Amino acid sequence: MASHKHNEPESDMALRVKAIEQLLSEKGLVDPTGIDRLIELYETRVGPHNGARVVAKAWTDPDYRARLLENGTDAIAELDVSGIQGENMVVVENTQNVHNVVVCTLCSCYPWPVLGLPPRWYKSPPYRSRVVREPRTVLEEFGVEVPSDVEVRVWDSSAEIRYMVLPSQPEGSKGKSEEELAEMVTRDGMIGVATV
Repeated sequence: MASHKHNEPESDMALRVKAIEQLLSEKGLVDPTGIDRLIELYETRVGPHNGARVVAKAWTDPDYRARLLENGTDAIAELDVSGIQGENMVVVENTQNVHNVVVCTLCSCYPWPVLGLPPRWYKSPPYRSRVVREPRTVLEEFGVEVPSDVEVRVWDSSAEIRYMVLPSQPEGSKGKSEEELAEMVTRDGMIGVATV
């Protein structure tokens, strides 16, 4: 950590989190080492950077792309990405004729290993109900205008199956390395509420 950070006051939220963690630790309800391991897991092993690697690999390797669309779970595991909430993955591809978007209408089923923690809006009742009824309007609110001749498909994640969108590769990005392509991919693009 840079030395200038030591002089900055901690936010109210950071102070509250520290106080709660200390209280729970003193009462023996949580292990500080376990909390540190969990934080490290979400900072390094779980998250949208994993999904971005999957997308970049699919954009550069046609055989991998075919395997990914045939059996998302196994193809994603080829990149050493798996875990709870990602056991049964289906990957759906955006094309010139189809734009896909993912929701969980029951609660907030979400593929944590490839997308990390779900955004707040994903869990909100308005998103969960409206994207099914009026997907084009919701997508426009996210800044995505889908042409009228393009079909919009809404995929409902559940405890049994979780979905991820394989976004269309951006124009002018052919020939870039997987690392460069992965930097272009966003979590929202893999949910389908953004284009890459």
